[in-house]
Amino acid sequence: MSNYVYILKCSDDSYYTGYTNNLENRIKKHNNKKASKYTRIRVPVKYVFIKKCIDKIEATKFEYKIKQLPRIKKEKLIKGLISLEELFNI
Repeated sequence: MSNYVYILKCSDDSYYTGYTNNLENRIKKHNNKKASKYTRIRVPVKYVFIKKCIDKIEATKFEYKIKQLPRIKKEKLIKGLISLEELFNI
């Protein structure tokens, strides 16, 4: 089973970063208010960035690093102006 790190755009224009091994199920949970507390009050949400990872460990590392980024860098990542590899020198 594949693992992914993702960024959601919320209804209030904020971003939420997470990881999953089932993209379809995870977005349903977010939009049905059964996932994170953060997204429950910000539905609907939609994927704006998805990156397939080697394993869960890599996905959680990317999740942590993305959460540390300022909004402007997240937006560059979403727009494809910079890659995760470039951002984190890997």
